Amino acid sequence: MMNQPFPQDIYAKRRQRLAISMREKSGGGILILETAAEVYRNRDSDFPYRHDSDFYYLTGFNEPGATLVMTVSPKEVHTHLFCRPKDLEREIWDGWRLGPEAAPQYLGLDSAESIEKIDALIPAYIENQRAIYTRMIQGSFDSAQLNQWLKKVKAGARNGSATPEVLFDAEALIHEMRLFKDAHEIDIMRRAGKIAAAGHIRAMQHAKPGLHEYHLEAELLHTFRYNGAQSVAYNTIVAGGANACVLHHRAGHAQLKDGDLCLIDAGCELDGYASDITRTFPVNGKFTGPQKAIYELVLASQYAAIEKTKAGLDFQAPHEAALRVLTQGLMDLGLINKKETADLDNALELKAYQRFYMHRTSHWLGMDVHDVGEYRDPQSSTNPRSWRLLEPGMVLTIEPGLYIRKADDIHADYWDIGIRIEDDALVTNDACDLLSREVPVSIEEIEYLMKQSS
Repeated sequence: MMNQPFPQDIYAKRRQRLAISMREKSGGGILILETAAEVYRNRDSDFPYRHDSDFYYLTGFNEPGATLVMTVSPKEVHTHLFCRPKDLEREIWDGWRLGPEAAPQYLGLDSAESIEKIDALIPAYIENQRAIYTRMIQGSFDSAQLNQWLKKVKAGARNGSATPEVLFDAEALIHEMRLFKDAHEIDIMRRAGKIAAAGHIRAMQHAKPGLHEYHLEAELLHTFRYNGAQSVAYNTIVAGGANACVLHHRAGHAQLKDGDLCLIDAGCELDGYASDITRTFPVNGKFTGPQKAIYELVLASQYAAIEKTKAGLDFQAPHEAALRVLTQGLMDLGLINKKETADLDNALELKAYQRFYMHRTSHWLGMDVHDVGEYRDPQSSTNPRSWRLLEPGMVLTIEPGLYIRKADDIHADYWDIGIRIEDDALVTNDACDLLSREVPVSIEEIEYLMKQSS
């Protein structure tokens, strides 16, 4: 219900920026963007509803059953919302609806109608437009529905109506905008990072041999919701022992054992924005010698990547920095056979690290945990295109790791050690601002925290 002021100007500015991009690309046109559909879980039960990120980015509206229509001419922009009508009976069961009568004034749009009227009314918006902007990969509408609208427009050709001749992918424009976070977004992501950090600390404090992975997941979920986050940002990973070598291991029934490590990769979603943190710690509160050696190596590689996360360097720079540290460390520990690699550069060229480190060091972060935006320079004409330069306002994760599975050619002391350390970094002019560093990260800090808790 409308119990707090709605920041109309934030979403209006985004729509204006999109309108400018549409004019530059095609002289204008019509944007048709639908929000996410409700998904049923089984019989009379549905999954918790989550809006479409692009739609929410432009409207701030989080109800299902809605479509944004924006017409852009060389001089004017008109924004129209199709949304669910007020329905007292359904609102008793499912909750309050904004409704088309209140939507324009509350959301700062020009007009609104019931979603039930979209098929009858939208052809009038489409006719005489230069181009249509909608989703091309995961379509807002099935082709049959869009074809029906276009057929109605073409039927009016004898009366002088023109049909758009070009179809553009709206995501290409919106996702480039979303890559650069504004002050409003950064504030939310900073708060999301604090909540997620509190969850990780609580999980560390409660960890002890004999508990199960799901016990620590419960501590995380409790902290997220207690502090106001609406949901998890992704399926929570709690992985004890050998499970830590499975990159996307879901928190399950496995017991946390004395002497094992526990890897937790968990983040919350706050007001539509994700946090993403990973920490690895000893279940009994004390790292063994081999665990400490691998942990220190991963942490050193993260520090190296952090140093390369700043404006002017490219997206690949943090990954390459982490790889050099990890690969040299693996060679020093004897986990990479020096006889098979002449030196560090040769080991990197042969990707000798890939057995133990098989994912990248970073991904964009924002409304989606693996957020949108090009990783390659969109202006580059080379093949393959060069990595894009980091710029202020971008947010990315920094998450190196090592995963050492049981194998005959690996010393038993290192078997089943899986370690990942991940933080969320806001790119600034001369460095990066870590939004998630309130969780202990050094061996000393982690062991001290767990000792105090016990």
